[in-house]
Amino acid sequence: MVSPLLNDLYQFSMAYAYWKAGKHKERAVFDLFFRRNPFGGEYTIFGGLDECIRFIANFKIDDEQISFLRSVMPNCENAFFDYLRTIDCCDVEVYAIPEGSVVFPKIPLLRVEGPVAVVQLLETPFVNLVNFASLLTTNAARHRLVAGKSKLLLEFGLRRAQGPDGGISASKYCYMGGFDATSNVAAGRLFGIPLRGTHSHAFVSSFMSMDEIVDKTLKSPDGSRTCEDFVSLVQNWFSKLQWTDKFRGIFGETNQSELAAFISYALVMKSGIPNFCAVALALNDMGYKARGIRLDSGDLAYQSIEGRKIFCEIEKKFSVPDFGKMIITASNDLNEETLDALNKQGHEVDAFGIGTYLLVEISKQPRMKLSEDVSKVSIPCKKQIYRLYGREGYPLVDIMTGVNEPPPKVAERILCRHPFNESKRAYVVPQRIEELLKCYWPGDSHKTREELPSLQKIRERCLLQLSQMRPDHVRRLNPTPYKVSVSAKLYDFIHFLWLSEAPVGELQ
Repeated sequence: MVSPLLNDLYQFSMAYAYWKAGKHKERAVFDLFFRRNPFGGEYTIFGGLDECIRFIANFKIDDEQISFLRSVMPNCENAFFDYLRTIDCCDVEVYAIPEGSVVFPKIPLLRVEGPVAVVQLLETPFVNLVNFASLLTTNAARHRLVAGKSKLLLEFGLRRAQGPDGGISASKYCYMGGFDATSNVAAGRLFGIPLRGTHSHAFVSSFMSMDEIVDKTLKSPDGSRTCEDFVSLVQNWFSKLQWTDKFRGIFGETNQSELAAFISYALVMKSGIPNFCAVALALNDMGYKARGIRLDSGDLAYQSIEGRKIFCEIEKKFSVPDFGKMIITASNDLNEETLDALNKQGHEVDAFGIGTYLLVEISKQPRMKLSEDVSKVSIPCKKQIYRLYGREGYPLVDIMTGVNEPPPKVAERILCRHPFNESKRAYVVPQRIEELLKCYWPGDSHKTREELPSLQKIRERCLLQLSQMRPDHVRRLNPTPYKVSVSAKLYDFIHFLWLSEAPVGELQ
C-alpha cells in the first residue's frame, strides 16, 4: 500500500497555501504526460494505472501521519491538519488511456479532476507510479520486438533491482511488456506470472564427487529403476557419447564434480553440454524428459548452434524423439544490442534470460514528468484524445480536441494540426477511430467506470497494440516519429491563449 506521504513536501505546502487562501475546494484539472520517449525510441508503453487507481481508492492521511506532518510544517495552523485528516478522493475523477497502450509525447495519459488541494497531493505519487512502470514496460516491449514473437523472454532482474519494491514492480511490468516468465517467486505468487529458473555456478561448485548423490525416493514411473540405476545410466551414456565417432573430441574426460551437480539438479527438478546430454539421456531412460540448457558465457551464437547440432545428432544416432528440440536459454548481460547482434549472426537460442539492462539503464534515460513550460509541451484546457486509423489498419495520428468539441467521425475529413508549428498540418480521413481517455475513477459523479483489467489482459493489450503499429514507428534504429496533433479549434484556442498571456517586449 502506497502511503499518502510518498510525496514532495512542497505539495503539502501548496495545499496549505490553497487552504489558507480559501481556494482548496476549487475544482481543477491536471494532465499527466511526458515530453519525449525513452531509450531513443518513438513510442512508450503506458504502465502504472492500476496502482494509481488503488492509491486514490485507499487515500487517507491517518493520525500518525498527521503528527509527522505537524513536526515538519510547524508554521501551519492546526485547522489545516484537521482538514487534511478529513480528505479522501470521493470527489476526484480520473480519466486515463487503458494501461498497456502505446502512447506518445504530449498526449495526456491521465486527466485528474477534483478539488485543487486534493489533486495537488496526487501529482507526485501519480508521476512516481507511472514513470517507473512505463519505463520498465517500454524497455521490456523493446526487447520483445527485437527478440521476435517466437522466443521466450525470461526476467532475471531481481538481484539487481532497486530494492524489494523495485524488484516486484520490475517483474510485473516486464511481464506486461511482453516477457514470458520471471525468476521472482514473490511476483509469481502476487500476479500469477509464470516462474522459470535454472541454477547458479555456486550450485555446480558445491559438489565434489559422485558419492554425494543420494535420493532414495527416486524411482522411474514404473518403479523398476532407482537412484543408483539413474547414476549408472548417466555414466553409461557418457561413455557411449565419448566413443561415438561424431562426438569424439567433444565428449572427453568429464569433470566428475560438475557431472555430480548435473545429476543432483536433475534428481530435484526432473529436468558443459556433454554432462547435460548424458544426464538428459539417462532421464529419458528413466521415463522423464529434460528441459534444456542455459548458456551464460562465451560466444552465445556459436555455442547455441553447436549445441543444437549435438542435440540433433543424438536424436538421429540414438533414436531419442525430440532431443534435437531441447530448449537453449542464453543469459549473461543481454540487452537490445546483443539480441540484435545475435539475430544478425544467426543462432539457435530459444529463450533469453535478461536482468541487468532492464533496470540499470533506466537511470540514464529521460524521466517523464509534468511540464509547466507552455511553449514546449503544455496544451491547456480539458481535452479528449482520439487515435485515427488508416486503410491498412495502422494508426495514422493521435488528435487532441476540447472536451466540448464533437468527436471525429469515420470517413470524415479531419484537419490535424501540429500544436505549435503552423506549417505542419494534414487532412486525415480515418477508417477507424478509438477514443483513448476513459473514466477509471468517477468519484461521486455517477459516471460509468471502466473496470481495471487483469495483468494478463493488460499484457495482451500491449502486445496487440505493438503489432498494430506501423513497423517503421517501432523499429529499434531511426524510427519514424509518430504524429500527435490537435484539432483546428484547439489549435486556435492554444495560440490565442499563448499570445494573450505571453509578455510583449518593448524597445526604446
